[in-house]
Amino acid sequence: MCRNIKVLFNFDPPVTDDEIHAASLQFVRKISGFNKPSKANEALFLAAIDEVAGVSKRLLRSLATEAPPKNREEEAAKAKARSAERFRA
Repeated sequence: MCRNIKVLFNFDPPVTDDEIHAASLQFVRKISGFNKPSKANEALFLAAIDEVAGVSKRLLRSLATEAPPKNREEEAAKAKARSAERFRA
């Protein structure tokens, strides 16, 4: 799994279109192997990002849970602490 793709479900405030697009871009970059596609592949690359974003948005809007929404700041702090522990010198 690409570490740059973050969990987007069940947050307060809800995920934004920009966050979905950023995750879709990372996913397409990962599976294509391109950070920036050539001119010949650019249109397909951008179309793939849009398709992945659309499917992701529909998925996130349709999922249901009874768990309370997570707080973005608290989750970011937990991730930072895990990273500090993992990469401690």
